[in-house]
Amino acid sequence: MSTTTSIQLTNLQQNGHVIQRDSQRQDTSPYHSDSDPVLEASRLADSTVPEGGYGWVVVICCATVTWWFVGTSYSWGIIQNALVSEGTGSPATLAFVGSVSTGLISALAIINGRVIRWIGSRNTALLGVTFLGLSDITSSFSVKNVTGMFFTSGVLLGVGLSLCFMTVSVTPAQYFSRRRGLANGIVYAGGGLGGAVTSYGLEALIQHFGATWAYRILGIATLVTGLPAAWFIRERTPIRTSGMVEWGLFKDTRFMLVFLVGAIGTFPLFVPPFFIPLYSRSIGLSSSTGASLLAGFNFSSAVGRIICGLLCDKLGPVNTLFFSLILTALSILALWPTSTTLAPLAVFVVINGASNGGFFSTMPTIVGNTFGSARVSVAMGMIVTGWVGGYLLGAPIAGLLLQKYGGADNGLEAYRPAMFYAGSLALAAAGLVIMLKFKSPNGIIGRG
Repeated sequence: MSTTTSIQLTNLQQNGHVIQRDSQRQDTSPYHSDSDPVLEASRLADSTVPEGGYGWVVVICCATVTWWFVGTSYSWGIIQNALVSEGTGSPATLAFVGSVSTGLISALAIINGRVIRWIGSRNTALLGVTFLGLSDITSSFSVKNVTGMFFTSGVLLGVGLSLCFMTVSVTPAQYFSRRRGLANGIVYAGGGLGGAVTSYGLEALIQHFGATWAYRILGIATLVTGLPAAWFIRERTPIRTSGMVEWGLFKDTRFMLVFLVGAIGTFPLFVPPFFIPLYSRSIGLSSSTGASLLAGFNFSSAVGRIICGLLCDKLGPVNTLFFSLILTALSILALWPTSTTLAPLAVFVVINGASNGGFFSTMPTIVGNTFGSARVSVAMGMIVTGWVGGYLLGAPIAGLLLQKYGGADNGLEAYRPAMFYAGSLALAAAGLVIMLKFKSPNGIIGRG
């Protein structure tokens, strides 16, 4: 049964007069549907957004939460490298552990979208950060046991990642319309910066204190800084819905294309960050160099998220997503296979990191602009659920290909099949974005 989503709206007054929505106001969405009451409610809500104010506090606090949940997940390659060296498990097995946590972002997306509407963004963020910290602390007792890591760094971390991801994806949209892309870009840039700092920090902690204490310090830092930030996150207007899924969206071709872009495009996203430390070691570079490269990837991701956020507001989010995916595909297919020394590998890391980050900063903007900020928690939850295959299997498939063709220490030739697998899927996702452009009233070359 189809469900509907509504947003509580209040009459705003200025100088004693009710502000009426200007029917001639330019809509921020590249698509129009006058018969959609939820989209109309979204337009009315967007016409009164402050374009800042307390929204900037929300953006900074969401960026802080993103620092920890994205930074932790994108630094898995450092931990994986250490655990492989200690004999805890194979690259394929440990890549699966890391993928379980990211896979739960998708698997729990619809449920956590509902959780936000039950208990609010603040409490959802507090709960998510608590799970992140507990995951790190309990993982410190499981570093010698791959089964224990599956539950602590896999399941427990995944619950925290999903709660935090949904919170930061749906809350800033209520405060911004014209600057929505920039706001989302700043939020997700926090994750890139967090990944860069966490990569360096974890490598140094592992070298000096071992994986056990590295995990404990990470958990404490997450709780001490993440919980206060989560406390200041709040909605501008409460969002109500009669159900967790709006089945009618699947009848919309645009929704199905966005759904498929995400479902396919997420398969290659975690292959570079998960395997850069292992690949750098296989071509004779040190573990500290691998950590530096991963930190560079995450820093480039932060810059790419802000740039793509700005481009969403200037060129349109669909155009920006296309450029992001094309750059991801070309960098994996053309640059990575030629990166057998430090210099070209560093170039690949910078370019792929920037394009990789663009995917995450553009998707919430596409969903909010296309399907309405009033239903963003429902639509985003449905779309992110489609990412479960890529999150859960994307990196492990690359790990299995690596194992089949020679193993982690056998240089470029062993990694080449995984590279072409990841690059081809990024290219396929970009092709679907072109199909989405054809559904835009602005045409294939217009702003969208």
